Amino acid sequence: MAKYQGGCLCGAVRYRAEAEPINERVCHCRLCQKAIGAAFNARLLFSIDDVTIQGPVATINSSPDLKRGFCSVCGTTMFSRRDSRGILGITSGSLDDPSAFKPDMHFWTASKQPWLQLDDGLPQYEGAPPA
Repeated sequence: MAKYQGGCLCGAVRYRAEAEPINERVCHCRLCQKAIGAAFNARLLFSIDDVTIQGPVATINSSPDLKRGFCSVCGTTMFSRRDSRGILGITSGSLDDPSAFKPDMHFWTASKQPWLQLDDGLPQYEGAPPA
């Protein structure tokens, strides 16, 4: 069994990752809010080579260097991909076991929704996190 696995709502797309994530973060930027359709994007970041995706995936560029991947059947957003950096972020909500997500920080909190209170003790950055 894969360490991390998940898929879309209808089951047409499945993914798996055996490796540990590079990081697990919560992004509050407006692009993520729009793409995910929620107040933030809670995602696990992997090397592209560590994730296998099967099924009918479609992508859209939400910015010049970032592709968002979703099921072409049901529309579930499952990942964001930066080929130039070799990384792929999996949405925590698409995991079979979303409790596996263990965030380590919040970033782009300047765009955080005003009703959202962050009291989990994690580091917070108004913009991009430090390199």
